[in-house]
Amino acid sequence: MRRSDEAKRLPELLSPAGSYEALTAAVDAGADAVYLGAKRFSARAYAHNFDMESIERAVHYCRTFGVRCYIALNTLVYEKEMPELVELAADMYRVGADALIMADVGAIRAVRRYVPDMAVHASTQLTVHSTGGLKAAAALGVKRAVLARELSREDIIDCCRAGVFETEMFVHGALCVCYSGQCLFSSIVGGRSGNRGECAQPCRLPYSGGYPLSLRDLSLASHIPELIDIGVDSLKIEGRMKSPEYVYTVTGIYRRLLDERRAADSEESERLRAAFSRGGFTDGYFTGRKYLPMTGIRSERDKEDSRAAVPSRGPERRRRINAELTVRASEPASLIFSDGRRSVTVSGVIPEPAVSSPVDAAGAYARLSKLGGTGYMLSESDFKADIAPGLNLSPATLNAMRRAAVEKLCEVPEEVRTFRAEKYVRPDTAYSSAKTPSLRRTALFLDGDSYFACEQMCRGFFDAVFIPFRYFDRIKDGFTGIYVPPIMFDREEPEVSEALSAAAKNGAKYALVGNIGHISLALRCGLVPVADFRSNITNPETAEYYRGAGARGLILSPELTLPQMRDIGGIPIVYGRLPLMLTERCFIKENFGCAECGKSSLTDRIGKRFPLFREYPHRNLVLNSVPVYMGDRKDELAAYGMPDRGHFIFSVESAKECSKIIDMFIRGAKPDLEVRRIQSKKQKAN
Repeated sequence: MRRSDEAKRLPELLSPAGSYEALTAAVDAGADAVYLGAKRFSARAYAHNFDMESIERAVHYCRTFGVRCYIALNTLVYEKEMPELVELAADMYRVGADALIMADVGAIRAVRRYVPDMAVHASTQLTVHSTGGLKAAAALGVKRAVLARELSREDIIDCCRAGVFETEMFVHGALCVCYSGQCLFSSIVGGRSGNRGECAQPCRLPYSGGYPLSLRDLSLASHIPELIDIGVDSLKIEGRMKSPEYVYTVTGIYRRLLDERRAADSEESERLRAAFSRGGFTDGYFTGRKYLPMTGIRSERDKEDSRAAVPSRGPERRRRINAELTVRASEPASLIFSDGRRSVTVSGVIPEPAVSSPVDAAGAYARLSKLGGTGYMLSESDFKADIAPGLNLSPATLNAMRRAAVEKLCEVPEEVRTFRAEKYVRPDTAYSSAKTPSLRRTALFLDGDSYFACEQMCRGFFDAVFIPFRYFDRIKDGFTGIYVPPIMFDREEPEVSEALSAAAKNGAKYALVGNIGHISLALRCGLVPVADFRSNITNPETAEYYRGAGARGLILSPELTLPQMRDIGGIPIVYGRLPLMLTERCFIKENFGCAECGKSSLTDRIGKRFPLFREYPHRNLVLNSVPVYMGDRKDELAAYGMPDRGHFIFSVESAKECSKIIDMFIRGAKPDLEVRRIQSKKQKAN
C-alpha cells in the first residue's frame, strides 16, 4: 500500500556489478545493495562475472560499508546442472551473500530444500506481474519479486498494496521488448538462449525497413517522489554489461535524487542521457504511454556523447575504523579494530627488549594505517597506543596483526562459513506421474473460429483442445478447454475470471496456463490447469512443482532436446509456429494499422517473415518464420519415450490448413514447406 507521509522511507537503491571494478564503483557512489553474477547460471553470461573467490571478496567488501550483496543465478537450469547449482547456492550462503536472484521454479524449489536459510528473490525472468504471481512466488519461499518492467504506475500500486512481500522494480537501463522470461527469439532463431543468459539481442536488428522492436532505455529519474510514495522496496538499475564509470555516474545521480526526495533536473537528465541512451529515454510503461516514441536505437551521436561525458571515478569510498594497540612487557601485543558495528581483537608475539629502536606510536601507526584495497581507512586521530617504553615489535609483526584484524573484521559468521548442503537427489517423477496422469496429445488454436471449423477432426485426434477465453460461450463439453492469457494484470483479471467460470459451467474441464500466478485462478474457476510451454519447464524439479500445484499436463520448453524431454516427462511441441516474443505494445497498430490485424508480419534482413498475432487485450505475439513439425519423425519421438505425445499450436493457419496438417501428422507425411525440428542434441538453430 502507499506509505503515509509519516511512514515514508526510502527504497533500497540496487546497482549492477558486472565486474569487481563496477562493484566498487556502485558502493563508492552510494548504492544500498549490488547484484552480480556468478560464472554459471547468470542471465548476463557475457558480463565479466565473478568466480567463487571474487564473490567472497565482493561480499566482504560490501559488508565493510553495510551494503547488501545479491547473487544472480537467474537462468533456466537443466537436470544435470541441478547438483552444481545447489552446491553453488550453498557456497553463496557460506560466504554471506544476502540473497539469490532466481528465475527457474525448479531451481528455487531445490535451493529452498537444500539451503533453506538462503534468501531468494524472484527474478524478472519469472514474469511476476500480478498479485496472483506474488502469492505463488511467496508460496515457493521467495522473499522478494522483481516486477515485470511492463507494469504501469497503477499496476505497481496494486502489487504493493497486496502486501505479500518485498517488491523490486527497474528504474533505469535497457528494456527488453518482450516480457522477460517469455522470449525465445534468440534461442530458436539464433541458437543463443536468452533464458540461459546468452541473448544475441535480435530485437536490436532491423525489420521491415526500420527498428520497430528496439526500445529506448528506461529512465524513471523524473518519477522518484512517486516511487517513494508508492512503496516499492527496491529500485534497480540495469547494467551488468556496462562500465564502472557508467555505474558510478548513474548510481550517484539516483542516490542524490533519493536522498533529496526529488525528481531529476535537466542537468542530471542530460548526464544520464550522455552516460548511455538509445536516442533518449522512455517512461512509457510506467506512465501508460505505450506507443511509437518508446522506440530508439543507439546512434553515433549517443556513442560520442558517452565517450565525452562519462567522468572518471571519484575517490574510493572507505570506511573509517578506530584502532587501539597495546604493547606491554611479558604479554602478547594486542590490537583492536572497530568499524562502529563490530569490534575485533587479535594478538601478536610477546615483545622483546629493544636493542636500539623501540616501537613507538608513530611507527606503529605508519604500519597499521596501510589499509589500501581493504575498504577501510585509519586516521591518526582514530588511533590510540598504549606502549610501554623500551620494547621492540617488528614491522612484520605489526603488518601481520593488521592483516589478521582486517580479515577478522570482514569474516563471515562461523555458522554460515561451515554450512554444506546435502547431496542433491532428483525428485521421483515416475511415482508422481503415475499418481497424476496427464493429457498426452493437445492443441492450442489462437483463432477459435479455425478450431470450430475443423472441430470434428480434432475430436478424433486430440485429448483436449484449447481456445482463447473470449470463445467461452461456444464451449459445450470437457474436450474444449480455455487458453488463459499469459499476461493478466490485476485490473484485467475480473473479465478473464468471469469467462473462465462461465466456461466451466458450460462443461469446460481444462485451462492452459503459462504463469505461476494463474494456476490458482484456474482452480478457483473450476478448471484443471495444464502448464503451457511459457512455464519454462526444463527440469524435473519444475515439472514436480506444476504437478504438485494441480497441473494435469505439462507442455515442455521448446528449448529442450529430445533426451531432456524424455528425462522430464511431459508433452513436446510437435507442430506450430513458436511464439518468439510476447510484447506489451501493439506493433500491429503502430506499424501496419488495426485493419491489418491478423495479416501483418515483420521481415528480417534475409527475407524471413515473422507473423504478428494479437494477444489479449492488445498485446502482440511475434511468431517464428517456420513451424515446428515432427509428423515424419514419430519414430524419434517413440525412441525417446513419447510415441503418442504432442502439442500443436495453430495460429495463422486457416481451418483447411489445420485439417491438412493434422492429416499429414496422422499419415506421417513429410512436410511440404520449411520446418524446424526438435533436436536430439544441442545445436545452432537455422
